[in-house]
Amino acid sequence: MSAHLSAIDLLKLGDEDRKKPFLNQIWPYVIGVPFGIGSGIMMNFGTRRPIFSGIQKHILGVAGWCALLNYVQNKRNEYFAEKDAVYRHYVELHPEDFPIPERKKLADVFEPWVPIR
Repeated sequence: MSAHLSAIDLLKLGDEDRKKPFLNQIWPYVIGVPFGIGSGIMMNFGTRRPIFSGIQKHILGVAGWCALLNYVQNKRNEYFAEKDAVYRHYVELHPEDFPIPERKKLADVFEPWVPIR
């Protein structure tokens, strides 16, 4: 990464290169499977049946929860993509509000340390 990047360069940085986090890709299934099985168990518990009877309820519950959470993830991605597009557009229209920051050394940021004994 170069030292002096403008704001628009920072917003565009890594769009192609950025890897999606592993948990972002699997969280609908990590949450959907236990919730689907749990919903089948709760339905059976509510009707006073053995908790794993009617395995189709558990399978449909897992499929339903995973589908719902995938839909939520897609809507979330669309929301953040639109939000990023609005930010990029604003920065492109108002570059004077986003000057390139001057580079500072760490010694300029920290105050001198004086030990108190």
